Amino acid sequence: MNIGVTLIGQMITFILLIVLVQKYLYGPLSALMEERKRKIAEGLEAAERSKNEQQLAERRAAELLSEAKAKAAEIVALAEKRGVDLREEAKGVARQEAEQILVAARAELSSEVSRARNELRQKVADLSLDGAQKILQKEVDAKVHAQLLERVVAQL
Repeated sequence: MNIGVTLIGQMITFILLIVLVQKYLYGPLSALMEERKRKIAEGLEAAERSKNEQQLAERRAAELLSEAKAKAAEIVALAEKRGVDLREEAKGVARQEAEQILVAARAELSSEVSRARNELRQKVADLSLDGAQKILQKEVDAKVHAQLLERVVAQL
């Protein structure tokens, strides 16, 4: 046997081995590795998207929380202002009622004083008339001396 034929046979066998390895081993392995690489890339991309979405959601939650706190503070401030307004309004109403009661009491007191004075004047006039009758020892006619009696009452 000749070295040339052996060498050509080995070369053909080697080429045939390379073709078979390429077709049945390297091709499927490459496809599997590419698929695996694609899945890993998709997973990394999905993880990055999830991270971004989480950050966005956290920022939005923080914004909502701060808005809610601001609204709550505003509501509390409005409630406190309304409470102060209601207290002031109640104080005003109470002052007004107290003033009305005081005015009514003063008016009643004034009318009572006037009535008491009138009664006192009438009693003094009656006593004066009785005193004059006893001093003069005769009856004094109130109708006849009405003008005189009115002056006496006015002076009292």
